[in-house]
Amino acid sequence: MKKKPEGNENDGKHENNESHDSHSSHKSHQPPPPDPNRVLPPRGDYQTLLSFQKAEVVYDITFRFAHKYLSKGDRTIDQMIQSARSGKQNILEGSKAGTTSKETEIKLTNVGRASLEELLADYRDYLRVRDLPLWDKNSKEALFVRELGRKTPQTFEVYREFVETRPAEVIANIAICLIHQTNYLLDQQLKTLEKEFLEQGGLRERMTRARLNYRNQRPKE
Repeated sequence: MKKKPEGNENDGKHENNESHDSHSSHKSHQPPPPDPNRVLPPRGDYQTLLSFQKAEVVYDITFRFAHKYLSKGDRTIDQMIQSARSGKQNILEGSKAGTTSKETEIKLTNVGRASLEELLADYRDYLRVRDLPLWDKNSKEALFVRELGRKTPQTFEVYREFVETRPAEVIANIAICLIHQTNYLLDQQLKTLEKEFLEQGGLRERMTRARLNYRNQRPKE
């Protein structure tokens, strides 16, 4: 059985902003080449997006963490849970909106990423004010979580044992690793969306292009 994260042998070494970047297999779905005659582009199921799967795991971990380890009545409980929910919900809504509005998809995906960044700060604050270690990105614990992040699909069940049996500082660090992975995926996703928008335009441009193609393909009388 693989070694599980227990603590940190690199106490005092803090990770940088690029810690836990996702590996090469952590890719957002790649859209098929555009059909010039199609007005509404095909969209994949948001549940197959690895960024959404990881964001959902982050929410599930955060819900349990906040209720278990934060004091009752602490406003941070609601703030952390709402940030985690906003992260996953905006990825979901952005993917759905992408059928008719690339601009809306980009906007909502950005909102989701910003929410996860806020949540990341809350987890870091939890560790810092309690003088608990933040794992170095190359620590054995962080590398182990990175390996867990390679499993597909990503669900809470992959992490349940650790969330239910490890102390708060370990769970917080696991969440931080997963948020970094999710944000990395969202950054790649946004680059792809922006490129698609520049190349294909919005709905009105696609409608005009499809109409012109239709007219050009009609047999001349």
